[in-house]
Amino acid sequence: MHSKTQAQLIVVLAARGKSQHVFVRPDLRLKIRPTLILIPDITVFRPDEPEGRCRGTPPFIAIEILSLDDKLSDVRDKLETYRTWGVPHVWLVDPHSRRMYTCDHGLMEVETLQIPELGLTLTPAEVFG
Repeated sequence: MHSKTQAQLIVVLAARGKSQHVFVRPDLRLKIRPTLILIPDITVFRPDEPEGRCRGTPPFIAIEILSLDDKLSDVRDKLETYRTWGVPHVWLVDPHSRRMYTCDHGLMEVETLQIPELGLTLTPAEVFG
């Protein structure tokens, strides 16, 4: 189920952001600090395409997709790390409960995922297929 949601999100984000120089990458390494590398399920960059397999600058969006074996406390810590590093949009998607969250000073469940800078809104039907 995780990979289906990941694939669905990649297709939707790439298609919806194509005209706005949005670059979607799965499982890209982010070098947060010299001793800390995290790998979000999906990263979105704009306006420049990321090069290489490891980036030292924050993406525009970092998305984590909850797996059954994830510990929520670990996922929350990871999401907060992205925020404090400077990622403007940090999302958590739970394909099992079909819920979506944003992380802006804690997790908040939302009905849609929005990217105001791009005028894009993603509905559950788009996210979960």
